Amino acid sequence: MSECPCASVVIPCLNEAAHIGACLDALAAQEGLDGAPEVFVVDGGSDDGTRDILEACRAQAPWLHVLDNPERITPIAMNKGIAAATSEVVIILGAHAEVTPDFIRRNLEALKAHPESGCVGGVVEQVHGDELSRRIGLALTSPFGVGDARFRTGGVSGHVDTVAFGAYRKAVLKELGGLDESLVRNQDDELNYRLTEAGWRIWFDPRIRSRYHARSNYAQLFSQYRQYGYWKVFVNTKHFTVTTWRQMAPAALLMSTMLLSGLALAGLLQPEGAGLLSLAGPALGTIWGLWLLGALGAMALAGIAFRDAFGVFRTFMTLHVAYGWGYCQGIWQFVLRRKAPAAEFKSLTR
Repeated sequence: MSECPCASVVIPCLNEAAHIGACLDALAAQEGLDGAPEVFVVDGGSDDGTRDILEACRAQAPWLHVLDNPERITPIAMNKGIAAATSEVVIILGAHAEVTPDFIRRNLEALKAHPESGCVGGVVEQVHGDELSRRIGLALTSPFGVGDARFRTGGVSGHVDTVAFGAYRKAVLKELGGLDESLVRNQDDELNYRLTEAGWRIWFDPRIRSRYHARSNYAQLFSQYRQYGYWKVFVNTKHFTVTTWRQMAPAALLMSTMLLSGLALAGLLQPEGAGLLSLAGPALGTIWGLWLLGALGAMALAGIAFRDAFGVFRTFMTLHVAYGWGYCQGIWQFVLRRKAPAAEFKSLTR
């Protein structure tokens, strides 16, 4: 066994007593490695028993290191872990994730096989604690729900624009200056955008697998995706570009709905001079009719059972409306008002 860690795993953490033990157990069970990995859990001052679990694990695992993150900002935690890493490969992982026994080995093999790639990653499977979260998970693995994000939907190996729980070459992270600490959300997507803009590629391998505990209710899901939409606009304004075009669909759906609803109402209030305003209602109906056909078609292609259909349908609606609403709020805040992020969007929802 080599004394140098084969990989450094960085885990931002805050009040994850329910999941951190299983996360670390999965890392301890890694197989087929030439050297042991090192793990940095960067804790934001947990008060739910997480620290007790970490101390108990650290007493038996010399590869586990616990760092403090008093700022409680996720990208700051990631950068602290990256700075402490001694391996040439850094894997960013979530405390609520569990990886397969070959997870690190397959990441290392993918990086070796694809020298053009500064980052590699694979599929994140959803773990369902109850029927509600299981139905939410079904929608989160549908292209209709999340677009062409292969780390959620699966697919063939190839270059992609982003992955979750990526394995990065530390030299690339150093070249890019780490993660943007001004971002509460979308910090990994923004990092991956800068990585590809710098000439590196991102490789997706479906054999790299991990599991993630899905959101358990619609209120949490709405808050999470509203923040995703909001912070995506912030990222776009920083780079003066649209980083991925799929992000525009929910916002376009919501903005067209608001515009056509206003025009339709104006037509009802002025029936004699409505003219083209009379077309707003049918146009609105057409847009949502197409959305409905898309949702039903996606469920049919995925073989969604009838008992799950309403829950999946509701999740589709929650995802698109929340992301679109957050995106519209971001346009108002960052593009039109040219203001800094609002305080309500600076608190994490997990």
